[in-house]
Amino acid sequence: MVAMSGGTLAARAEGLWARLSRNESARGLALVSPTFLYALLLLVAPILVIIAFSFWTQDYLTIDRTATLANYREAWSDPLYRTLMFRSLGVSAVVTAITVLLAYPMAYYLSFHGGQRKALWLFLITIPFWTSYLLRVFAWKIILGYNGVVNASLMELGILAQPMEFLLYNVNAVVITLAHAWAPFAILPIFVSLEKIDRSLLEAATDLGDGPLRRFLRITLPLSLPGVVAAALIVFIPTVGDYVTPRLVGGKDGLMIANMIQVQFGKANDWPLGAALAVSTMVIVTAASLAFALLVRQLGTRFR
Repeated sequence: MVAMSGGTLAARAEGLWARLSRNESARGLALVSPTFLYALLLLVAPILVIIAFSFWTQDYLTIDRTATLANYREAWSDPLYRTLMFRSLGVSAVVTAITVLLAYPMAYYLSFHGGQRKALWLFLITIPFWTSYLLRVFAWKIILGYNGVVNASLMELGILAQPMEFLLYNVNAVVITLAHAWAPFAILPIFVSLEKIDRSLLEAATDLGDGPLRRFLRITLPLSLPGVVAAALIVFIPTVGDYVTPRLVGGKDGLMIANMIQVQFGKANDWPLGAALAVSTMVIVTAASLAFALLVRQLGTRFR
């Protein structure tokens, strides 16, 4: 009886495995599951740890795991943290706007007028990725410095009598450096979106009497909005949390919220407050990104 029962279970298991192996969804899930678990372990788990830390308190090296909102109250009420948060959002918004506005014409030219040299242009766009991000930041530090390339060139041409002091160690330097560093990340998604546009739609619009501007506003721009949204989010989200660039070229007037988070986890040794600042930043950035995506979707429907 036991042997028959064991044989029945084995047969059922084999039948179940045969059905799963024939099911395309099950095979896809089996392939994705290891990657999903890996991402869950490396991405979700650290975020959960940070969230847990944000509700604790720390007295030097002692962690009190009693749940409290004191860290969030301090993060939202302290004028210094609010100033850094608004500065970070403002800098990221300006960098995103500048980057997307400069990237769109380049992506448009590459898609519609690149011809057989598209691969070459894409290759040239990716060249900055070959060098370290820190090297690019230091390069801008040399370019914008008091005795840097910009000031030296303008003085050599007789345009300036003395070097300009507002180019480096302020918000302007942070915006310029970040806009240059993230430009390729904005060009590529917009280019992909433009490449997917059916050229016959543009030909039909021309046959119906639409000029270049009307054709662009009615067809090209609405159909490329997914790429614009992707480019804006790709630039906006990481730049809010950038702390290397403000530290190297921003000076005291260009520091952002990520620099304060780094201080809390480092010199200040207050991990719970740093975690509360990090979680608050994530929530605000998520809300701003969703609002932007919904706004662009509404604008896209109006264009149509």
